[in-house]
This record gives sequence, C-alpha cells and structure tokens, in this order.
Amino acid sequence: MRETLLSTPEGIRDIYGSECERKHQIINDMEHVLHLYGNKDIETPTFEYFGIFNSDKGSAPSNEMYKFFDRDNNTLVLRPDFTPSIARCVAKYFADEELPIRLCYRGNTFASTEKHQGKLAEITQLGSELINDDSSAADAESIACVIDCLKASGLNEFQIVIGEVEYFKGIIEDAKLPKKIEEKIKDYIQIKNFFGLSEYISELDIDEGIKNNLNSLSSLFGGLDALDKAEKLTESKCALEAIDRLRKVYTALSYYEYESYVSFDLSMINGYDYYTGIVFSGYTYGTGNPIVRGGRYNDLLSMYGKDAPSIGFSIYVDELMNGLNRQKLPFKRNVKSALIVYTIEHQQSALLLAQKLRQNECIAQLIRKSKRHDEDEYMTYSDIYDVGKVYILQDENNVRIISADRSVDETRKIDDLDI
Repeated sequence: MRETLLSTPEGIRDIYGSECERKHQIINDMEHVLHLYGNKDIETPTFEYFGIFNSDKGSAPSNEMYKFFDRDNNTLVLRPDFTPSIARCVAKYFADEELPIRLCYRGNTFASTEKHQGKLAEITQLGSELINDDSSAADAESIACVIDCLKASGLNEFQIVIGEVEYFKGIIEDAKLPKKIEEKIKDYIQIKNFFGLSEYISELDIDEGIKNNLNSLSSLFGGLDALDKAEKLTESKCALEAIDRLRKVYTALSYYEYESYVSFDLSMINGYDYYTGIVFSGYTYGTGNPIVRGGRYNDLLSMYGKDAPSIGFSIYVDELMNGLNRQKLPFKRNVKSALIVYTIEHQQSALLLAQKLRQNECIAQLIRKSKRHDEDEYMTYSDIYDVGKVYILQDENNVRIISADRSVDETRKIDDLDI
C-alpha cells in the first residue's frame, strides 16, 4: 500500500530540486523571447469538450486522449494539444480581427500512449501562434523565433528541419490515387519507412514517373540543393509553388543570419492532419525525439467559425531538458543565492542580513544553528542545494563568508558588506 501511495502513474514523473529550478528558468527565458516577438500571453483550460479535439480537427487520436464525463454526461478530455484550444479562443474573442494576432502559451498536455514506449504522458509545452498572416515572412518569423528560444535555453547545437505538406499533396494529386492508398502511402512516409513504401508502390498500377517521385522523397533532404532536386522531379503546380515558398522562407532566414540552423526534408509531413503548408521540427543531441514541432494550419480556425491563415509551434520542454542534460551544458542561474547560519542570540542580525540580500535580488535561506550539527554539515548542505555563499554569523556585527568553491573564506563586518 505504501509503495502505491508513493509512486506515480506510468508516464508521469515528479520534478524537484535543481532540475525543477532549471526547467522553470528555461521556460522563463524562452517566454521572454516570445514576448520580444510581440506575443501576448493566453491561458486555455486544462480540460475541454471532446469536440474541440476530435478526429475532424486533425488533433490527437481519440484512443490517446484522457476522457471523462461531467455531471451532465458531456465528454471532456485533458488537452492533448494546445493549437485547437487557441483556435477556439481566437474564433471566439477575435472574430472580427483581420490584422496579425500573436499569442503565446505555456502549460502541460496529456496523451495516453501505449505502455513500455518510454514516453511521458504529461508533457510541458511552450509555444506561439501567429494568426491572420499567410505570408512566407510569417513562416520565417516563426522559425526564427524558435531558433532564438532554443538559443535562450542555453542550447548551442541544434537543427530546424523544414518540410512542405503542399509538396507532398502536389505529388499525390498528380497520382490521382484513391483515398485509402493515399493514406497508406502517407503512413509509410510518416514513419520514414521508405523500404516499405517502395515495395508497396511497386505493386500499384500507377505511372512510373509518379512512383519515381514518391521513391525520391527519401533523398530530398539537405540544403538548397534538396529544393533544386525536388523542383526537377515534378511539374505539379502545387508542388512547385511549395518549393518556391520554401526558397522565400530561406531567404528571409538568411537575413536573420540563421542559415546554419536550418535544413530541408521534403518527406516531412508531421503528425497532425491540420497542417496545410510549411512544417518543421527541431532536433538536438541527447534525445531521439523532436524538441520542437510546428507548421502552418490555414484551415483549422474555419472549423471554429473564423477563416484565418495561421502558423505556430510548440517546444517540448522535457525533451529540451534531456538534450541539455545529456550534452552536460552548465546551468547558469539568473540569481545569486546565500545560506545564513546563525544562533538564536544573533537572530535579529541574521534576519536583517537576509532582508538586505533579498532586496538586492539574492536568494537568502536561513538556518538556525543546532548543537546536533557541526559546521561541515552546513557546508555540505550548501553544496547539495547549490548555494553561492554561506554566511555564518559570528556575533551581532561580524559574519564569516565562505564561497561555494571555498576560494573565499573571510570574516567581515555586516555593515560593510558589498552585496
């Protein structure tokens, strides 16, 4: 019984201590970047009506949602995805707005994945949605914002891989395939099973040129040369317009001087069915899963009553943390911290010192000294909790100061401290 009380459900975990502190700091730093791009905060409910996310919206599969009922027998779900919730809000509160709307959010999503996959069921996300802008400049702005967010998190080496759903749609439209076969092909491409795709389409009664185009998707990745190759493979107007748009996005990103962070993959179509144009995912060392996903979804808001082209992205904070930790990137705190050790006789001086430290944006922890613990134990405590300096009250006027690395060990008057 005790073991059950202390454990968490599969796919759910506790976060505490320095890991939790680092996570919050990363979120705050990235959120600051989102605000610099003009995004305004929005919060949506943790659970909503099932209809907000059901299959015709192209969100998560029904069997991956956590469902429950309210007292009126309405089906509710824990949100599996932020974008449909924000689409609902925009349709409700910005129904008549025609100029760009920039919104950003932070929070958790929930997905009931199969057991033993090692995936989290509760995921922290931070993201942005740019609504009422159908330009390639908006596409580039979203990707540039992602890059700036990841840089703000402390990540140095990462890659944003860009695709275009309309390129794939153009090739499929040329093939004039039944919907069932089209979905099968999409499934193979989604999981990057190009051997299976090749075997499957070899048995289809379609033009050899179409087969070649579909098989070529596996090699359409890299820099601008990938776009050159993709352009030569098809005469589809839809596909060629998609390539042209990607070139415009790349040009805009070059103005940001972010070419080194981006590459192309024309086989990328991403998971949700609501994407209608450019799609992108971010990757780094130390995690096999994307740390960010995004794309254009021009048709989604119309399902909630507002016709508005839109693009957005979500950063998966837990995956980003995995990358930072496994790359052993140092955690640089934004604030100083101190531990004040005192006896009851010097409590007033200790409290005044703590107030002075806090007024100067320094975290100050107080511990009243006990006869059961010697000085070394307090120093060990300071190491465990990443304290920058230890202040040990000697009397009402003097304090011994020891730095975290022990390079400083001196006694000074409290009134003369330079904090």
